[in-house]
Amino acid sequence: MRARLEAGQQEIVAAARRVMLRCDELARVTASETGIERVYLSPEHARANRLAAEWMRELGMSTRQDAAGNLVGRLDAADPEAPALMIGSHLDTVLDAGRYDGMLGVLAALEVVRLLREPAGDAHRSPFRFAIEVVAFWDEEGTRFGKALLGSSAAAGTWDDRWWALQDAEGVSVRQAFLEFGLDPARIAEAARRPEQLVGYLEAHIEQGPELHRRGESLAVVSSIASARRFQLVVEGEARHAGGTPYDMRRDALLGASEAALAVERLCRAEHHIIGTVGQLEAFPGAMNVVPGEARFSLDLRGELDGHRDEVWSALSLELDAIMGRRGLRWRADEVHNAAAVGCAPLLQDVVREGIATTLAPGADAPATLFSPAGHDGMSIGAITDIGMLFLRNPDGISHHPDEDVSTEDVAHGLRALAESVLHLAAERG
Repeated sequence: MRARLEAGQQEIVAAARRVMLRCDELARVTASETGIERVYLSPEHARANRLAAEWMRELGMSTRQDAAGNLVGRLDAADPEAPALMIGSHLDTVLDAGRYDGMLGVLAALEVVRLLREPAGDAHRSPFRFAIEVVAFWDEEGTRFGKALLGSSAAAGTWDDRWWALQDAEGVSVRQAFLEFGLDPARIAEAARRPEQLVGYLEAHIEQGPELHRRGESLAVVSSIASARRFQLVVEGEARHAGGTPYDMRRDALLGASEAALAVERLCRAEHHIIGTVGQLEAFPGAMNVVPGEARFSLDLRGELDGHRDEVWSALSLELDAIMGRRGLRWRADEVHNAAAVGCAPLLQDVVREGIATTLAPGADAPATLFSPAGHDGMSIGAITDIGMLFLRNPDGISHHPDEDVSTEDVAHGLRALAESVLHLAAERG
């Protein structure tokens, strides 16, 4: 198989072109007339699963939709009870999305199956002692219900029954959406995989930042996925007449929240690998001629290490006490998400590094190793098996935006590297 990869550059380029065309095809599966919008348990979810299942069956894979709506394609090993190497990503999107975040990883996994399956004999079998599964997770982004990683959490057996009550903007609960999609909430546990069923999980993903672009490199090994905490914060002041209230009597909640947002930037910029973002800010009652009596804002806090992230939150809490005390305001925070950092397994980092090395010129520097500030399904799947990730260059690093991009040449390098990674893993497992 390695000889085929070394000799089959034209086949790899054709595979990369197919990935790009299919990303375009998936981009047309959208609920929006002006951009890409494909959310969990929607008609677009069903359409995307049908389309991806066709591509899986084209490769001789059996397909199934699990109890959480994730799509799984499988090539069994000679031993049908053998564990599987899972390769994939997600097919859901943010609002007004780009066309490569998640989708690229699912389509790259399919092309790796195409490159590695036996050209003769039983093309419906994995060529390894382990099975190969291509997985398309759903709700990695958390766009519809505000809780990320629902599909991969179900696959990892960490579904929380409190999530059934989460509602979308239309007031539809997760439970109701399951039923309308044709899924049975009572069977959610059937989506869970057991550690002994898996060899590991590999994912190719565009980098959602500019490091590879700045380095002038195509690919990187991912060392870990950042820890994250998310909060909804409320600042309480007093609503009063905008014209009749002098400044020394104002308890302006919006100004307190605004100063807090600046404090987030100041504290996080002073720390290495800590990123804080205030992405939402609302003032109430929201009238032009009323001093805001309440402000609500979000905080997304990420770090390479859990402890360092938590230290920044503690420092920020003290800063908020000082800001609000000085302005005569009160504040409170509701933590809505807490995810520990997840390290990529040393073995899978090694095989990905070896895979990338096959795409480099002789004498080139070792592949870059980057940590991921963005969350990925591997954060959930890491609870049940080893994970490894490969980043592809994203020009300018923009993501969660229609300008998100990747080149066909870099996709070709990524396919070669990912296929070689699987071969190295198979060799390591004897």
